[in-house]
Amino acid sequence: MPGPTNFAPPALDAIRSQLESLAQELGFDGLGVADLELAADEQHLLRWLENGYHGDMHYMARHGLMRSRPADLAPGSVRAICVRMNYFPEDAADAEAVLGDPQRAYVSRYALGRDYHKVLRGRLKTLARQLLERIGPFGYRVCVDSAPVLEKALARNAGLGWIGKHTNLLSRDAGSWFFLGEILTDLPLAADAAPTPHCGTCTACIDICPTQAIIGPQKLDARRCVSYLTIEHHGAIPVELRRAIGNRIYGCDDCQLVCPWNKFARAASHPDFKTRHGLDRAELTELFAWTEAQFGERMQGSAIHRIGYERWSRNIAVALGNAPPSAQVRMSLLARRTEASTLLREHIDWALAQHPA
Repeated sequence: MPGPTNFAPPALDAIRSQLESLAQELGFDGLGVADLELAADEQHLLRWLENGYHGDMHYMARHGLMRSRPADLAPGSVRAICVRMNYFPEDAADAEAVLGDPQRAYVSRYALGRDYHKVLRGRLKTLARQLLERIGPFGYRVCVDSAPVLEKALARNAGLGWIGKHTNLLSRDAGSWFFLGEILTDLPLAADAAPTPHCGTCTACIDICPTQAIIGPQKLDARRCVSYLTIEHHGAIPVELRRAIGNRIYGCDDCQLVCPWNKFARAASHPDFKTRHGLDRAELTELFAWTEAQFGERMQGSAIHRIGYERWSRNIAVALGNAPPSAQVRMSLLARRTEASTLLREHIDWALAQHPA
Protein backbone atom coordinates (compact mmCIF):
# COMPACT_ATOMS: atom_id res chain seq x y z
CA MET A 1 0.00 0.00 0.00
CA PRO A 2 1.42 3.45 -0.87
CA GLY A 3 2.03 6.14 1.70
CA PRO A 4 -0.76 8.13 3.40
CA THR A 5 -3.01 10.02 1.03
CA ASN A 6 -3.46 13.75 1.59
CA PHE A 7 -7.01 15.05 1.20
CA ALA A 8 -8.50 18.10 2.90
CA PRO A 9 -11.67 17.53 4.99
CA PRO A 10 -14.06 18.98 2.35
CA ALA A 11 -12.58 16.62 -0.24
CA LEU A 12 -12.97 13.69 2.15
CA ASP A 13 -16.66 14.54 2.61
CA ALA A 14 -17.08 14.51 -1.16
CA ILE A 15 -15.28 11.16 -1.36
CA ARG A 16 -17.67 9.70 1.20
CA SER A 17 -20.64 10.88 -0.86
CA GLN A 18 -19.16 9.28 -3.98
CA LEU A 19 -18.52 6.06 -2.08
CA GLU A 20 -22.12 5.81 -0.97
CA SER A 21 -23.41 6.51 -4.47
CA LEU A 22 -21.09 3.96 -6.08
CA ALA A 23 -21.88 1.34 -3.43
CA GLN A 24 -25.60 1.71 -4.04
CA GLU A 25 -25.11 1.36 -7.80
CA LEU A 26 -23.11 -1.84 -7.21
CA GLY A 27 -25.88 -3.42 -5.13
CA PHE A 28 -24.53 -2.97 -1.62
CA ASP A 29 -27.24 -2.46 0.99
CA GLY A 30 -25.22 -0.46 3.48
CA LEU A 31 -21.87 1.31 3.83
CA GLY A 32 -19.99 2.76 6.77
CA VAL A 33 -16.47 3.80 7.75
CA ALA A 34 -14.64 2.44 10.80
CA ASP A 35 -11.49 3.39 12.60
CA LEU A 36 -9.13 0.50 13.24
CA GLU A 37 -9.09 0.55 17.05
CA LEU A 38 -10.00 -2.98 18.16
CA ALA A 39 -8.22 -3.32 21.50
CA ALA A 40 -11.27 -4.63 23.40
CA ASP A 41 -12.11 -7.04 20.58
CA GLU A 42 -8.51 -8.25 20.59
CA GLN A 43 -8.81 -9.23 24.25
CA HIS A 44 -12.08 -11.02 23.51
CA LEU A 45 -10.37 -12.92 20.67
CA LEU A 46 -7.44 -13.91 22.86
CA ARG A 47 -9.73 -15.26 25.60
CA TRP A 48 -11.72 -17.19 22.99
CA LEU A 49 -8.56 -18.79 21.61
CA GLU A 50 -7.17 -19.53 25.09
CA ASN A 51 -10.38 -21.40 25.92
CA GLY A 52 -9.99 -23.51 22.79
CA TYR A 53 -13.39 -22.47 21.49
CA HIS A 54 -12.00 -22.31 17.94
CA GLY A 55 -11.62 -26.09 17.80
CA ASP A 56 -9.81 -27.18 14.63
CA MET A 57 -9.90 -23.70 13.12
CA HIS A 58 -6.17 -23.25 13.64
CA TYR A 59 -6.13 -20.42 11.12
CA MET A 60 -7.85 -18.28 13.74
CA ALA A 61 -4.60 -18.25 15.76
CA ARG A 62 -2.15 -18.61 12.87
CA HIS A 63 -1.90 -14.89 12.10
CA GLY A 64 -1.31 -13.84 15.70
CA LEU A 65 -2.70 -10.39 16.46
CA MET A 66 -2.95 -9.36 12.81
CA ARG A 67 -6.66 -10.26 12.88
CA SER A 68 -7.34 -7.49 15.39
CA ARG A 69 -4.75 -5.08 13.95
CA PRO A 70 -5.76 -4.40 10.34
CA ALA A 71 -2.87 -2.00 9.76
CA ASP A 72 -0.52 -4.98 10.16
CA LEU A 73 -2.35 -6.74 7.35
CA ALA A 74 -2.40 -3.68 5.10
CA PRO A 75 0.36 -1.27 6.23
CA GLY A 76 -0.63 2.36 5.94
CA SER A 77 -4.32 1.70 6.53
CA VAL A 78 -6.16 4.09 8.83
CA ARG A 79 -9.79 3.23 8.03
CA ALA A 80 -12.00 0.35 6.94
CA ILE A 81 -14.76 1.01 4.44
CA CYS A 82 -17.34 -1.61 5.43
CA VAL A 83 -20.29 -2.80 3.37
CA ARG A 84 -23.15 -5.21 3.76
CA MET A 85 -25.20 -7.06 1.13
CA ASN A 86 -28.48 -8.82 1.83
CA TYR A 87 -28.56 -12.53 1.00
CA PHE A 88 -31.84 -13.98 2.25
CA PRO A 89 -33.27 -15.96 -0.72
CA GLU A 90 -36.91 -14.97 -1.01
CA ASP A 91 -37.52 -17.80 -3.48
CA ALA A 92 -36.46 -20.53 -1.01
CA ALA A 93 -38.80 -22.92 0.75
CA ASP A 94 -39.83 -21.88 4.24
CA ALA A 95 -36.87 -22.57 6.53
CA GLU A 96 -38.92 -23.69 9.54
CA ALA A 97 -40.95 -26.06 7.35
CA VAL A 98 -37.78 -27.73 6.05
CA LEU A 99 -36.32 -28.01 9.56
CA GLY A 100 -39.58 -29.61 10.63
CA ASP A 101 -39.41 -32.27 7.92
CA PRO A 102 -36.70 -34.79 8.95
CA GLN A 103 -36.73 -36.40 5.49
CA ARG A 104 -35.49 -33.19 3.88
CA ALA A 105 -32.06 -31.60 4.09
CA TYR A 106 -31.56 -28.20 5.66
CA VAL A 107 -28.88 -26.02 4.06
CA SER A 108 -28.02 -22.67 5.61
CA ARG A 109 -29.73 -19.89 3.66
CA TYR A 110 -26.43 -18.20 2.80
CA ALA A 111 -25.24 -21.26 0.85
CA LEU A 112 -28.30 -21.88 -1.33
CA GLY A 113 -26.95 -19.72 -4.14
CA ARG A 114 -23.51 -18.96 -5.52
CA ASP A 115 -20.41 -18.44 -3.40
CA TYR A 116 -20.70 -15.02 -1.80
CA HIS A 117 -16.92 -14.61 -1.56
CA LYS A 118 -16.66 -14.20 -5.31
CA VAL A 119 -19.67 -11.90 -5.56
CA LEU A 120 -18.61 -9.52 -2.79
CA ARG A 121 -14.93 -9.54 -3.66
CA GLY A 122 -15.67 -8.67 -7.26
CA ARG A 123 -18.03 -5.85 -6.31
CA LEU A 124 -15.62 -4.43 -3.72
CA LYS A 125 -12.76 -4.43 -6.23
CA THR A 126 -15.01 -2.61 -8.68
CA LEU A 127 -15.96 -0.09 -5.99
CA ALA A 128 -12.29 0.61 -5.21
CA ARG A 129 -11.35 0.91 -8.90
CA GLN A 130 -14.24 3.25 -9.68
CA LEU A 131 -13.34 5.47 -6.74
CA LEU A 132 -9.70 5.48 -7.81
CA GLU A 133 -10.75 6.63 -11.29
CA ARG A 134 -12.65 9.54 -9.75
CA ILE A 135 -10.25 10.80 -7.07
CA GLY A 136 -6.84 9.52 -8.11
CA PRO A 137 -4.44 7.08 -6.40
CA PHE A 138 -4.96 5.89 -2.86
CA GLY A 139 -3.95 2.75 -0.96
CA TYR A 140 -6.40 -0.05 -0.39
CA ARG A 141 -6.87 -3.78 0.17
CA VAL A 142 -10.13 -5.66 -0.35
CA CYS A 143 -11.15 -8.22 2.28
CA VAL A 144 -14.04 -10.68 2.23
CA ASP A 145 -14.26 -13.17 5.11
CA SER A 146 -11.15 -15.19 4.21
CA ALA A 147 -8.73 -12.36 5.10
CA PRO A 148 -7.60 -12.33 8.76
CA VAL A 149 -9.68 -9.38 9.99
CA LEU A 150 -12.38 -9.05 12.66
CA GLU A 151 -15.00 -8.07 10.13
CA LYS A 152 -17.97 -7.99 12.50
CA ALA A 153 -16.12 -5.70 14.90
CA LEU A 154 -15.14 -3.39 12.05
CA ALA A 155 -18.70 -3.38 10.69
CA ARG A 156 -19.98 -2.51 14.16
CA ASN A 157 -17.48 0.37 14.40
CA ALA A 158 -18.67 1.48 10.97
CA GLY A 159 -22.21 1.82 12.27
CA LEU A 160 -23.65 -1.10 10.30
CA GLY A 161 -25.01 -2.85 13.39
CA TRP A 162 -24.21 -4.27 16.79
CA ILE A 163 -22.91 -7.73 17.65
CA GLY A 164 -25.82 -9.74 19.00
CA LYS A 165 -25.77 -12.37 21.70
CA HIS A 166 -25.39 -15.03 18.97
CA THR A 167 -22.17 -13.23 17.80
CA ASN A 168 -23.74 -12.20 14.46
CA LEU A 169 -24.05 -8.57 13.42
CA LEU A 170 -27.56 -7.18 13.86
CA SER A 171 -29.15 -4.10 12.32
CA ARG A 172 -32.40 -2.47 13.41
CA ASP A 173 -33.48 -2.00 9.81
CA ALA A 174 -32.00 -5.13 8.19
CA GLY A 175 -31.82 -7.92 10.78
CA SER A 176 -28.82 -10.21 10.22
CA TRP A 177 -29.30 -11.89 6.83
CA PHE A 178 -26.44 -10.08 5.12
CA PHE A 179 -22.82 -10.59 4.09
CA LEU A 180 -19.98 -8.27 5.10
CA GLY A 181 -16.93 -7.02 3.25
CA GLU A 182 -14.21 -4.42 3.81
CA ILE A 183 -11.78 -2.17 2.02
CA LEU A 184 -8.80 -1.32 4.22
CA THR A 185 -7.55 2.08 3.09
CA ASP A 186 -5.19 4.96 3.82
CA LEU A 187 -7.99 7.46 3.12
CA PRO A 188 -8.53 9.30 6.44
CA LEU A 189 -12.31 9.45 6.09
CA ALA A 190 -14.47 10.51 9.02
CA ALA A 191 -15.35 7.40 11.01
CA ASP A 192 -18.93 6.51 11.88
CA ALA A 193 -20.10 5.71 15.40
CA ALA A 194 -20.92 2.23 16.61
CA PRO A 195 -24.65 1.84 17.37
CA THR A 196 -26.08 1.02 20.76
CA PRO A 197 -26.89 -2.70 21.18
CA HIS A 198 -30.61 -3.49 21.14
CA CYS A 199 -30.83 -7.12 22.25
CA GLY A 200 -32.10 -6.14 25.69
CA THR A 201 -33.08 -9.09 27.87
CA CYS A 202 -33.91 -11.34 24.89
CA THR A 203 -32.17 -14.72 24.97
CA ALA A 204 -34.05 -16.39 22.11
CA CYS A 205 -30.88 -17.19 20.16
CA ILE A 206 -29.19 -18.73 23.19
CA ASP A 207 -32.25 -20.79 24.06
CA ILE A 208 -32.85 -22.13 20.54
CA CYS A 209 -29.30 -23.31 19.77
CA PRO A 210 -29.69 -27.06 19.12
CA THR A 211 -26.30 -27.96 20.60
CA GLN A 212 -26.07 -25.23 23.28
CA ALA A 213 -23.04 -23.76 21.52
CA ILE A 214 -23.90 -20.20 22.61
CA ILE A 215 -22.67 -20.45 26.17
CA GLY A 216 -23.40 -16.81 27.04
CA PRO A 217 -23.99 -13.43 25.38
CA GLN A 218 -21.37 -13.03 22.62
CA LYS A 219 -19.75 -16.31 23.71
CA LEU A 220 -19.73 -19.11 21.15
CA ASP A 221 -18.04 -22.45 21.67
CA ALA A 222 -17.49 -23.30 18.02
CA ARG A 223 -16.70 -26.92 18.90
CA ARG A 224 -20.40 -27.44 19.61
CA CYS A 225 -21.74 -25.23 16.80
CA VAL A 226 -23.56 -27.04 13.99
CA SER A 227 -22.05 -24.66 11.42
CA TYR A 228 -18.56 -25.51 12.64
CA LEU A 229 -19.26 -29.24 12.83
CA THR A 230 -20.75 -29.49 9.33
CA ILE A 231 -18.43 -27.02 7.57
CA GLU A 232 -15.12 -26.41 9.34
CA HIS A 233 -14.59 -29.69 11.19
CA HIS A 234 -12.72 -32.30 9.13
CA GLY A 235 -13.02 -35.35 11.39
CA ALA A 236 -15.78 -37.37 12.95
CA ILE A 237 -18.73 -35.46 14.33
CA PRO A 238 -18.93 -36.13 18.09
CA VAL A 239 -21.46 -38.89 18.71
CA GLU A 240 -23.06 -36.99 21.57
CA LEU A 241 -23.96 -34.09 19.24
CA ARG A 242 -25.26 -36.05 16.25
CA ARG A 243 -28.87 -36.29 17.41
CA ALA A 244 -29.02 -32.55 18.02
CA ILE A 245 -27.84 -31.80 14.50
CA GLY A 246 -31.12 -33.13 13.13
CA ASN A 247 -31.39 -32.63 9.37
CA ARG A 248 -28.94 -29.72 9.15
CA ILE A 249 -26.40 -30.87 6.56
CA TYR A 250 -24.60 -27.58 5.93
CA GLY A 251 -24.61 -24.85 8.52
CA CYS A 252 -27.35 -23.75 10.89
CA ASP A 253 -29.64 -20.71 10.96
CA ASP A 254 -31.65 -21.36 14.12
CA CYS A 255 -30.30 -18.35 16.02
CA GLN A 256 -31.16 -16.07 13.11
CA LEU A 257 -34.55 -17.61 12.40
CA VAL A 258 -35.70 -16.95 15.96
CA CYS A 259 -34.24 -13.43 16.24
CA PRO A 260 -37.00 -10.78 16.52
CA TRP A 261 -34.92 -8.27 14.57
CA ASN A 262 -35.11 -10.40 11.46
CA LYS A 263 -38.70 -9.33 10.92
CA PHE A 264 -37.00 -6.29 9.38
CA ALA A 265 -34.69 -8.37 7.17
CA ARG A 266 -34.75 -7.69 3.45
CA ALA A 267 -34.55 -10.21 0.65
CA ALA A 268 -31.48 -10.47 -1.54
CA SER A 269 -31.57 -8.45 -4.73
CA HIS A 270 -28.48 -10.02 -6.32
CA PRO A 271 -29.49 -12.85 -8.69
CA ASP A 272 -26.50 -14.99 -7.66
CA PHE A 273 -28.08 -15.53 -4.25
CA LYS A 274 -31.15 -17.25 -5.68
CA THR A 275 -31.56 -20.94 -4.81
CA ARG A 276 -29.76 -23.45 -7.03
CA HIS A 277 -30.31 -27.20 -7.62
CA GLY A 278 -33.34 -27.37 -5.34
CA LEU A 279 -31.16 -27.28 -2.23
CA ASP A 280 -33.86 -25.49 -0.27
CA ARG A 281 -36.14 -28.54 -0.21
CA ALA A 282 -34.15 -31.59 -1.36
CA GLU A 283 -34.72 -35.00 0.19
CA LEU A 284 -31.82 -36.51 2.13
CA THR A 285 -31.85 -39.78 0.19
CA GLU A 286 -31.71 -37.84 -3.09
CA LEU A 287 -28.61 -35.90 -2.03
CA PHE A 288 -26.91 -38.97 -0.54
CA ALA A 289 -27.24 -40.71 -3.89
CA TRP A 290 -25.14 -38.06 -5.66
CA THR A 291 -21.86 -39.36 -7.01
CA GLU A 292 -18.65 -37.44 -6.41
CA ALA A 293 -18.77 -36.23 -10.01
CA GLN A 294 -22.34 -34.96 -9.56
CA PHE A 295 -21.37 -33.19 -6.35
CA GLY A 296 -18.44 -31.51 -8.09
CA GLU A 297 -20.54 -30.43 -11.04
CA ARG A 298 -23.56 -29.19 -9.11
CA MET A 299 -21.68 -27.49 -6.29
CA GLN A 300 -19.13 -25.77 -8.52
CA GLY A 301 -19.36 -22.05 -7.74
CA SER A 302 -21.07 -22.73 -4.40
CA ALA A 303 -19.69 -22.16 -0.90
CA ILE A 304 -20.55 -25.81 -0.26
CA HIS A 305 -17.97 -27.00 -2.79
CA ARG A 306 -15.06 -26.28 -0.47
CA ILE A 307 -16.05 -28.88 2.16
CA GLY A 308 -15.69 -31.64 -0.43
CA TYR A 309 -17.69 -34.77 -1.17
CA GLU A 310 -16.59 -36.75 1.90
CA ARG A 311 -17.69 -34.17 4.48
CA TRP A 312 -20.87 -33.48 2.50
CA SER A 313 -21.66 -37.21 2.63
CA ARG A 314 -20.69 -37.44 6.31
CA ASN A 315 -23.17 -34.71 7.17
CA ILE A 316 -25.99 -36.33 5.20
CA ALA A 317 -25.30 -39.70 6.84
CA VAL A 318 -25.84 -38.12 10.25
CA ALA A 319 -29.08 -36.51 9.05
CA LEU A 320 -30.23 -39.89 7.68
CA GLY A 321 -29.56 -41.38 11.10
CA ASN A 322 -31.94 -38.77 12.50
CA ALA A 323 -34.61 -39.35 9.83
CA PRO A 324 -37.72 -41.46 10.44
CA PRO A 325 -36.93 -45.20 10.03
CA SER A 326 -37.75 -46.55 6.60
CA ALA A 327 -36.57 -49.15 4.11
CA GLN A 328 -35.57 -46.32 1.76
CA VAL A 329 -33.27 -44.77 4.37
CA ARG A 330 -31.56 -48.10 5.11
CA MET A 331 -31.13 -48.85 1.41
CA SER A 332 -29.68 -45.41 0.82
CA LEU A 333 -27.11 -45.88 3.59
CA LEU A 334 -26.20 -49.43 2.62
CA ALA A 335 -25.71 -48.43 -1.02
CA ARG A 336 -22.83 -46.14 -0.03
CA ARG A 337 -21.25 -48.25 2.73
CA THR A 338 -19.00 -50.60 0.77
CA GLU A 339 -17.10 -47.91 -1.13
CA ALA A 340 -17.12 -45.38 1.72
CA SER A 341 -13.98 -43.98 3.32
CA THR A 342 -13.21 -44.93 6.91
CA LEU A 343 -14.64 -41.61 8.11
CA LEU A 344 -17.84 -41.90 6.13
CA ARG A 345 -18.36 -45.58 6.94
CA GLU A 346 -18.27 -44.84 10.68
CA HIS A 347 -21.07 -42.29 10.24
CA ILE A 348 -23.05 -44.64 8.00
CA ASP A 349 -22.78 -47.39 10.61
CA TRP A 350 -23.96 -45.00 13.32
CA ALA A 351 -26.92 -44.01 11.15
CA LEU A 352 -27.79 -47.67 10.43
CA ALA A 353 -27.70 -48.39 14.16
CA GLN A 354 -30.47 -45.80 14.59
CA HIS A 355 -32.58 -47.82 12.13
CA PRO A 356 -32.22 -51.51 13.05
CA ALA A 357 -33.64 -53.88 10.45
